[in-house]
Amino acid sequence: QVQLVESGGGLVQAGGSLRLSCAASGRTFSTYAMAWFRRAPGKEREFVAAITGSGGITYYANSVKGRFTISRDNARNTVSLQMNSLKPEDTAVYFCATGGGLIASTEIEYAYWGQGTQVTVSS
Repeated sequence: QVQLVESGGGLVQAGGSLRLSCAASGRTFSTYAMAWFRRAPGKEREFVAAITGSGGITYYANSVKGRFTISRDNARNTVSLQMNSLKPEDTAVYFCATGGGLIASTEIEYAYWGQGTQVTVSS
């Protein structure tokens, strides 16, 4: 059974940084794409970033491009999201997800989800 556990969320001031991590188990980690999504209060869940199984290709939402970096460590079965220059509008619950071999920005492509970790950015 695939399990994803996020960690690293918290409260940070605008302009600050946080690093989220997601520990995966239950499948051959390096074979599958991984992604981060987020859901802000009162809004639909939205795509943030994705990375291929090898880590060679990444893809970002325009709203985070240049500020966030997704990476993975296949030896440790973890994927991370380094978030810099955080803004109040980045406040959300952040979810780790995995699905098939190709990266995608739509939820339907990801079959497995973590429980989420709260990120709050104060102004």
